[in-house]
Amino acid sequence: MRKIGVLTSGGDAPGMNAAIRAVVRKAIYHGLEVTGFKRGYHGLIFGEYTDLQLGSVADVIHRGGTVLRTARSREFLEPAGRLRALEVIRESGIEGLIIIGGDGSFRGAVELEKLGVRTVGIPGTIDNDIAFTDYSIGFDTAVNNVIDAINKLRDTATSHERVYVIEVMGRTSGYIALSAGVAGGAESIIVPEIPFDMDDILERMHRGIKRGKLHSIILVAEGAAGAMDIAEIIKKKTSLDVRVTILGHLQRGGTPTAFDRILASRMGACAVDFLRSGCCGQMVGLVDGDLKFTPYEEALNTRKEFPEVLYNLATILAI
Repeated sequence: MRKIGVLTSGGDAPGMNAAIRAVVRKAIYHGLEVTGFKRGYHGLIFGEYTDLQLGSVADVIHRGGTVLRTARSREFLEPAGRLRALEVIRESGIEGLIIIGGDGSFRGAVELEKLGVRTVGIPGTIDNDIAFTDYSIGFDTAVNNVIDAINKLRDTATSHERVYVIEVMGRTSGYIALSAGVAGGAESIIVPEIPFDMDDILERMHRGIKRGKLHSIILVAEGAAGAMDIAEIIKKKTSLDVRVTILGHLQRGGTPTAFDRILASRMGACAVDFLRSGCCGQMVGLVDGDLKFTPYEEALNTRKEFPEVLYNLATILAI
């Protein structure tokens, strides 16, 4: 193998730049050439690529987002688009492709594998919903961004004796809400994986008020319920002053944490070695501290187990 490619696809995640940096420098260390495709699969189809040198990834490890940029590609969903991508890969001399992204990105990798393109996936998504990896790149940073917001909102919530309903990302996954809720001391955490009872949430709030608590923080994953709807129920059933904050894309941005930088660096370097060894068609994941590879199909067809033990602990600690 003499030349490999790298792209970032789907939603951006803090730490993607650290992964790109690791891929480029590990590949060059072993004498390989590296091509970066811009805007994910869109750039793969339309030939938007550039050669990456050591200096191309200087001073990017601390930056959020992705220097290669990312985009959704409707064209890649069609056979004609994928065949055009194959042509670009062959024209550019790419012998292996490293794809950094989430489940949608890995589904694209599966289609490329069917066309004979050797690929390896690196999980990069703040939702942390990819099976066979304890953490995906960007999750730790997103959680810390939410905790920072909770800390600031708690100050004003206490000053005005208010209830704050905070909505975080997670259409099908409650990992951000759960982790940030536990670390941020939320009174209630609402996630898609576990049904919630508003009466229990209200009772927990009233218990807090009786013991002198001046505020309540309720964390809601967007896929479980709407923050505005939860707030309206609380207003109708209590006399409490309620405010809503929807964090949105603030969770994606900012400087990646040390954990995400290290994880991304390890995964990027490991992906290069995987391709060099002649292997492909799998994603790298962090399992109990070690990096392990899992076939795409197995990862995509397995739902990541939600940590109910941690969820139950959060409920106990919020008593």
